[in-house]
Amino acid sequence: MNKKYILFVLIVFYALKAQSQEVNSSDFSEDYVKFTNDQKQFNDWSVSIFGGIPWLQAADFTSIDNGMSGSWRVGYDFQASINKQISHVFGLSLLGQFGESRQGYGNDQIDAKTKYFGITLLGDLNVSSLFRRIDNRSPYRWSAHVYAGAGTIQYKAYRKDMTLGETKYTKTADEDMGVGSLFAQVGGGLVYKINNKWDAIFKAMYVVTGDEQFDGSGKTGHYTEFHSGGSSDNFITTSLGVTYKIGKHNEFLGWVDPLREIFTKINDNANNQLEVCVFGDKDDDGVCDDWDRELDTPKGARVDGSGRALDVDMDGIIDLYDKCPTFPGKANTENPELNGCPEAKEVPDVVNNIIATMGGIQFNLDSDKILLESQPILDNVADIIKNYGKDTRFLVEGHTDARGNDAYNFSLSKRRVTSVIKYLVSKGVTPYQLTGKGLGFSDPKYPECKPANKCPEWKNRENRRVIFKLLD
Repeated sequence: MNKKYILFVLIVFYALKAQSQEVNSSDFSEDYVKFTNDQKQFNDWSVSIFGGIPWLQAADFTSIDNGMSGSWRVGYDFQASINKQISHVFGLSLLGQFGESRQGYGNDQIDAKTKYFGITLLGDLNVSSLFRRIDNRSPYRWSAHVYAGAGTIQYKAYRKDMTLGETKYTKTADEDMGVGSLFAQVGGGLVYKINNKWDAIFKAMYVVTGDEQFDGSGKTGHYTEFHSGGSSDNFITTSLGVTYKIGKHNEFLGWVDPLREIFTKINDNANNQLEVCVFGDKDDDGVCDDWDRELDTPKGARVDGSGRALDVDMDGIIDLYDKCPTFPGKANTENPELNGCPEAKEVPDVVNNIIATMGGIQFNLDSDKILLESQPILDNVADIIKNYGKDTRFLVEGHTDARGNDAYNFSLSKRRVTSVIKYLVSKGVTPYQLTGKGLGFSDPKYPECKPANKCPEWKNRENRRVIFKLLD
């Protein structure tokens, strides 16, 4: 081991040590509190070991043959590292690796091998942490990483040329470790959290040696037919490994979401009913009593910013009790269903007589689709409504026969009314002029038709009717 190698190891060691050295408190204000190891909540040191295969790829001699024979030459690569997690997304590793690559040319032409040992200072970026949702509190077990670093490498390369009758390997290169033999590597990995102490890792790295002799082809001039003018033999390593996380704490810094405590506090504050009204909120409408201009708002009523119950159509009946919240009406104690709704009167006979004369507005059984024979009727109705003028409004009531239960008939009648209104609007009627109401079987023309099989079908058909009423 030469002096250059010792010097490099010392530089790397002190670089890692410097980040944990004590900060001089005199450089800060008197409020500065030194961070000590006892204050740490998470483990941040770990060790890793890997086993894998090197594949010489960009070189004169390659591990996967150049295409003449299709042969593969498999070597080995072992790695060990000590890792320091700087933050939840970034860490540093001092990585040592040794192995032997196997490469050559042709099946029975040239075999080569390279024994190597390298030390790398490697940066580790956890890209999964960069894109994590802070509101995702499910277990976090998979993460993707990107690695990049540089170091120094020593190697010995050997070659055996069977075309020249060689039976033993000849050493072609012997490079010592030091500043003059720098190399770099970059790659990615996938990490799985086995438990709080162990992780499993798969990673692939692209290694740039910076040396043309690494593959065993020798200096320029030997095997000139192979030399392409490049200045670096590069290879890929694929490895499987495990990491052991050192420390007394339960969690490792690299697996911790840095915003989880903030999000937890936000959730806790949302779940706790904080008292924000100094003088209370007597009617529980969300407006504090000291700003509330209506202290007895009925429970469930929507209010404005001053605490007053909303009355959208301004008819004096708040929306909570208004049966027609968008149409001005009046209170009706005799018929609560009309509270807040305009009083309806039968439309002059001209509208409903057209419907009666032409056979009514018919629908398919159990459907809200208007039959073709009913469309001419609605065309005439549309013309009449338009002649009344845009200030006149109509109530469209839908009815069904006795088939089906009450809830279903009510829903079906509403859908049929909606179909009629859409059709009239498509014929030029102003939407403002129409409002709908589904009554199901609550007001049949022939009430004796329950159940429906007690009456002939023509009576059931007339129970399935649409009535128009003029609104004041």
